[in-house]
Amino acid sequence: MSSIRTMVRGAYDIQKNRIQNGNRLVGNFKVKLGLPPSTKENKLDKEGKIILTNLRNSYKLLTEGVANFPRQANFKGDEVISDYTELCLVDNYLQLEGQEKNHFRRLGHTLEDYPIYTDYLEGIRGVGPAMAGVIISEIDITQAEYPSSLWKYAGLDVASDGQGRSRRKEHLVKKEYVDKKGKTEERDSITFNPFLKTKLTGVLGASFIKQPADKCKYREIYDGYKHRLENMDAHKEKSKGHRHNMAIRYMIKVFLVDLYNAWRPLEGLAVAPTYSEAKLGKTHKKAA
Repeated sequence: MSSIRTMVRGAYDIQKNRIQNGNRLVGNFKVKLGLPPSTKENKLDKEGKIILTNLRNSYKLLTEGVANFPRQANFKGDEVISDYTELCLVDNYLQLEGQEKNHFRRLGHTLEDYPIYTDYLEGIRGVGPAMAGVIISEIDITQAEYPSSLWKYAGLDVASDGQGRSRRKEHLVKKEYVDKKGKTEERDSITFNPFLKTKLTGVLGASFIKQPADKCKYREIYDGYKHRLENMDAHKEKSKGHRHNMAIRYMIKVFLVDLYNAWRPLEGLAVAPTYSEAKLGKTHKKAA
C-alpha cells in the first residue's frame, strides 16, 4: 500500500507544480498585456484560462512540423509568443502537464489490482482514478472498525464542543513526539488526515455536485440535505456558503458509510452498523 501512496502523492505533487507554473506563466503574460493579476493563487480566472488556451495554440503553431525544440537563433515568434524565453516557459508548462496526465493514467492501471476499485469505486459516478487512488492509499480499512472510524480519520466527526472537526485550538489534542535531542515532548496536533479531508470535501464533493441528481445518489443526498437546512429555523440564519459546506460534509459522510460497507466484506472483515442504524433504525440507500 505504501507504493501506491507514494504514486498518488507524487501525482498530486506534479499537479501542484504544474498549477504553480501555470499561474506564474499566466501572470507573466497578464503583465505583458496590461491586465490585472489574478486574486486567487491556485485558480485561474476567466482571462487566465483564455491566455492559457491562446498560449497552447501559439506554441503548437510555432513548433508544428519541427523535429526538435527550436534553437534561439532560428526562432521567429508571433503576436502571442513573441520571444524565445516565453516559448521556453510555455514548453516547460506543457511538459509538466504531460507528465501529470501520464502519471494519473498509470495510476489508473495500477488500481486494477485492487478489488475495491474494480468492484466498487470504478462504478460510482464522480469517482475517477485519481480520487480512487487517494481513498485506497490513504485509508487502511482494516483499522476502521466502525463507519465513524472513517469519519474521525477524515476529520468529519464532531468535536467535544459539538462543532465539526477543524484545526481550531480547542479541537487539537496532545501528542507525544521525540525531539532532535531524543527527548519525549508533547505538542498540540490535529486528529485527522488533512490531505484526505481536503480531497474528499474539496475535490470529491465538488465532483459529486457536478453529476445529475437522477444518476448520482450523492448529488441527490446533497440537494436533499441542503433543502432541509434551508427550511430549518436553526439554520436559516447561516449563510448559503455555510449551508453548502454542511451539505457537502453530510454527503461525504454518507459516501464513507457506503465505502465502509463495500470495502470491509471484500477484505473478509466484519461490518458494524452506524449509530443511526443500530440505535435509531435509520438506513441509507445503496450506492449505484
